[in-house]
Amino acid sequence: MSNQTSVTEFLLLGLADVPEVQILCFTLFSVIYLVALMENLLIITAVACDHCLHKPMYFFLANLSTLDLGSISVTLPKSMANSLMQTRSISFAGCVAQVFFLIFFIGAIFFLLTIMAYDRYVAICRPLHYERVMSRRACVQMATGAWFGGSLNSALHTGNIFTLTFCRGNTVDQFFCEIPQLLKLTCSEAYLREAHVLILSACLGIICFVFIIGSYVQIFKVVLGIPSEQGRHKAFSTCLPHLMVVSLFACTCIFAYLKPTSNATSGLNLVVAVLYSTLPPVLNPVIYSMRNTEMKAALKRQAGRTFLTKN
Repeated sequence: MSNQTSVTEFLLLGLADVPEVQILCFTLFSVIYLVALMENLLIITAVACDHCLHKPMYFFLANLSTLDLGSISVTLPKSMANSLMQTRSISFAGCVAQVFFLIFFIGAIFFLLTIMAYDRYVAICRPLHYERVMSRRACVQMATGAWFGGSLNSALHTGNIFTLTFCRGNTVDQFFCEIPQLLKLTCSEAYLREAHVLILSACLGIICFVFIIGSYVQIFKVVLGIPSEQGRHKAFSTCLPHLMVVSLFACTCIFAYLKPTSNATSGLNLVVAVLYSTLPPVLNPVIYSMRNTEMKAALKRQAGRTFLTKN
């Protein structure tokens, strides 16, 4: 770890230098963060307090909301603070923490989305086996596996990237510490080791994505056999948005971490980073929960209880 003494902080250059633009970014990020915070906290509270939501699907949704809260809290607060104070610096330890927790939350979210697709597949395509397959013990084990898989993946990446020598400056062309941008600062041949780990993680992500697509294809086949047009419309209106959000998340993550950094402009890097780091925590609660009848009823009951308690 002696090679780390040459770099004590990094400069995040993803946002504009103009103070007015920095204030605009602070305002925009503040709105996004507050919306994500409110949405995900509502879901976590509703699932925890309402016994009607103590089902596998909502258990996974509460886990997803927790991970979404963590992922957006890794990047936006520091970026907002830098924009407000018109500074760019982040400490070496802060950068390590950002890389570790961001990769952890992204990996765990992707594993959990795969589990949730499997849950929907069993519920729709194998309804008679649902209670046996998705028992409480099985759900806890699968959720634990998603969290553990995310932490293991993150530990591998963080350990690899921060044992390299940063000899090409300390300016990161992004609004948070992102592995591809950090790799541009290294001059050691050992960076190939991290590149191999990135490719391995991407292959694992592609396998999960294919599994998700396959699960929804099987779901659509069953849905097409529903005699009621209203039933088909309801099922498609639920599943298609799920698939769109997963596709956006997967494609932007894979593009961000596998594209040649020298071939992409800083503006494109910034847009892709915003898409995979800030939009999913805002969209997931709306797509997965707020359009759900049971969840909306639970939120109304929770609001009613809160109102009565205050009175």
